[in-house]
Amino acid sequence: MTNICYLSLGTNLGDKEGNILEAYRRIEESVGRIIRRSSFYHSEPWGFKSDNDFVNTAICCETAMTPQQLLMATQKIEKDMGRTMKSTDGQYHDRIIDIDILLYNDISVNEPGLTIPHPLMQERDFVMNPLKEIQL
Repeated sequence: MTNICYLSLGTNLGDKEGNILEAYRRIEESVGRIIRRSSFYHSEPWGFKSDNDFVNTAICCETAMTPQQLLMATQKIEKDMGRTMKSTDGQYHDRIIDIDILLYNDISVNEPGLTIPHPLMQERDFVMNPLKEIQL
């Protein structure tokens, strides 16, 4: 079965555009086909102070994965690309790549470590603007 998911990607370290393009490649390799990509959006850090601004984007993918499998796959991509710390309890850090699951078909998930729709997306223009650009 093919599922439709929307992901938010962000980076504020190194070759930011290159990081996003590498994440796209890895997502297509391990998650599924990217149907649509938003433009790149530039934003200031949200929830913490840093001298490094972000590049953000959103994508729409087809995947055969369950939401839990998708979470594991995106976290593996983050780790494989060099992300060492996940943000927890409102503690945010600079990151080489961040991949968040925004939407998955039209379902809601509320489990430890996974909430869909993403609970903070409405508060974040750097998530909503790219998402609005590509949403059907």
